[in-house]
Amino acid sequence: MTTDSRDWFRNDLDEAARIALNEGLAASALWSLLLGVMEQRARRKPAALLEQWGKDRFVQPCAIDQRTLHELDAHLLAAAQAFEAIELAPLAPLGACSSVAVTSQNRIVSTARGTEVVSDPTNVLALESARRLRENAAAEIRLATSHRCTRAQAVPNQPGFAAHFRIFCLTSAAHERKDHAFVTDALCEHIRTHWAALDRLEQHGYSFPQRTLKLLSTPERRHLAERIAVALPRTPATHAPLEHGYYDGVRFMIDASTRDGARIPLVDGGAFDWLRKLGANDKLAFVASGMGSQLAAYAFRSR
Repeated sequence: MTTDSRDWFRNDLDEAARIALNEGLAASALWSLLLGVMEQRARRKPAALLEQWGKDRFVQPCAIDQRTLHELDAHLLAAAQAFEAIELAPLAPLGACSSVAVTSQNRIVSTARGTEVVSDPTNVLALESARRLRENAAAEIRLATSHRCTRAQAVPNQPGFAAHFRIFCLTSAAHERKDHAFVTDALCEHIRTHWAALDRLEQHGYSFPQRTLKLLSTPERRHLAERIAVALPRTPATHAPLEHGYYDGVRFMIDASTRDGARIPLVDGGAFDWLRKLGANDKLAFVASGMGSQLAAYAFRSR
C-alpha cells in the first residue's frame, strides 16, 4: 500500500471495498469499524506521543495567556446583551459545515464517531436555530458564543497563525419579513454589537485605530446594503460588489490597523441560506457574524 499518497484509497482498495466505505456500510457499522482501527492505532509508545506533541500543529497550546482570553470573552459577551450566550460542545454532526455551506470536508477535522471538531460555530448555531424554530415558528432566535475552533487547511508558518483559534460569534434567525426587513435589521444589530464590543475593548487595554466598515452585495441585494448604511449614520461605510458565493447576497467586514500599520480584517458577517436548507423552508432567514477574538488579543492588545 502506498501510504505517502491519498491515492492509495483509489489504487489499493478494490471497488467493492471503496463503495462499502463511502456509502455501502450503514453509518453505525462504519463507525464501529473505524473505532476498532483507532483502538489498534492508539497502542503507541510514549516516545511517539511526545514526538507528536512537539510537532503536530493541531495539538499545540494557544500562544495567548488563558487569563487574557477569559477576560476578553467576558467583555465581548457583555457587549452582546441582546443575544443568548450558549456554550457549544467541542464536536458537531459530521457535515455540519460542508453539507450546507460552500466548503470542503478536507478543511475540517472529522472523527471516527460520525462527528467533526467544530470549525465554525455559526454553522452549529444554525443547527440550534433550526431546532428552536421547528419548536416555535414565530420565534426570533439570537445566539452568541465564544468558541475555540480547529481547521485543517494549511496556515502560514508565521506568528499569530494557528490550526486552532478562538472566535466570538453572533447569529440571528427567524422567518423573513416583508422587503427583507429581518435580514436588514439583523445585519444592523450585528454591526452595532461588534462595533460596541470593540469600543468596550478599547476601554480595557486594546486599540483598534482607523476602523472601517465595508458592505458588500450582489446587484440584486445592493438596496439592502444601502438601507444598512442609512441605518448606521455614525458608522461610515464603503460599498463593494460581493463575488463570494459563500454568502447569500450581502456581507459586511470590519477591519482596523495594527501598530505597524497593517490592515487586518477582524469581523466578518452576512446573510446565509443555511437555515433554508436545514428547515427545507425558503421563508427562513439567517444572519451570522464572527470576530477573530484570539487575533484581537494577539494583534490589538496594547498592554
